[in-house]
Amino acid sequence: MYDLLKGLRVVEGSAFVAAPTCGLYLAQMGAEVIRFDQIGGGPDFRRWPLADNGSSLYWEGLNKGKKSVALNLASPEGREIAQRLATAPGADGGLFVTNFPAEGFLAYETLRKLREDLVCVRVMGWADGSQGMDYTINAALGLPQMTGPQDDPRPVNHVLAAWDLLTGAYCAFGLVAALLARTRDGQGRELRVPLSDVGAATMANLGFAAETLLSGRQRPRMGNDIFGAFGRDFVTRDGKTLMLLAITPRQWSKALEALGLPGEVAALEAELGVSFAADEGLRFTHRARLYPLVERAFAAKTAAELAPAFDAGGVTWGAYQPLEAALEDPRLYKDNPAFQTLRHPSGLSYPAPGAMATIPQDARQDARPAPRLGQHTDEVLAEVLGLPSGEIGRLHDQGVVA
Repeated sequence: MYDLLKGLRVVEGSAFVAAPTCGLYLAQMGAEVIRFDQIGGGPDFRRWPLADNGSSLYWEGLNKGKKSVALNLASPEGREIAQRLATAPGADGGLFVTNFPAEGFLAYETLRKLREDLVCVRVMGWADGSQGMDYTINAALGLPQMTGPQDDPRPVNHVLAAWDLLTGAYCAFGLVAALLARTRDGQGRELRVPLSDVGAATMANLGFAAETLLSGRQRPRMGNDIFGAFGRDFVTRDGKTLMLLAITPRQWSKALEALGLPGEVAALEAELGVSFAADEGLRFTHRARLYPLVERAFAAKTAAELAPAFDAGGVTWGAYQPLEAALEDPRLYKDNPAFQTLRHPSGLSYPAPGAMATIPQDARQDARPAPRLGQHTDEVLAEVLGLPSGEIGRLHDQGVVA
């Protein structure tokens, strides 16, 4: 946790991954993030993975450091409270993150009547408002046909919700950018961020779209080969699988030295009339000739022999390991200062990250767990909306808040 956004109040009405990720990142940089949910929990409150006691580890992970308000969003008064929270006064307020539909009680034009300078970031599926989630957007982009073994035509879905995560990060950036603009011109704005546009733009930014447009076909699947460079998984003599990547001339030459291959590769270069050191693309083009050489070199050495040789030459490599082993890796989890062991709303204690960035000039503060559902209802109604205790009690009695 850091204090870069200390003093900002962001209200979040959301579910699933993208919008909660936006709120999470803002909270970890110091913003006060107030999330409102339906009493009893929204559609993501029990999402898997679950702890043995039924608590959602997913929900605990995406809502660390936030405050929680529980409302009856099916009631007119509950919806009115949500609107008032999103548009509550204050120079550092009026910041709203949501994935609720563009129309309805949280429509921007409805909220703008309550606060003209409101900044609203709205996560969407498709830009036309139709339903879309990470895996359906990914399918539409063609990536499952580019992923997986070369000899299997079935589409392969990735297990990481990449478009959700990119969208959440982009929304956090967009909210801060819109807030900066508001400090200059006093204007509120709605930023609509569809997963479909994030996906399509990213495919274009990486050259995928232009490549297909100009060639008339999308890139074929190629297993674990790194497109346009030399990179793949190889197996050592003792059965360990290592990922080897050589992009720069130095990485390539040092990898060959560690593997004892300079002479054989020089002979292949002479045969083909090419220089693999001069052009990484040639290593990819002729990978069918290079891979057998590298495979034999890996098969002749153990991982314990290759690792120090690779490290001494600055070779880019990595060992494949299951998450169980990664949790014991000091660079990832065990000794990583970004993680702290926290007691979570589930009652369980386990390591959780704070901010992913490290700021050497600022002291890293303690990470904070997710709230219990509705934990801050009374506090927020009193401090943000200024409701007296009697009014808050009435709302509880009538089932409007919890």
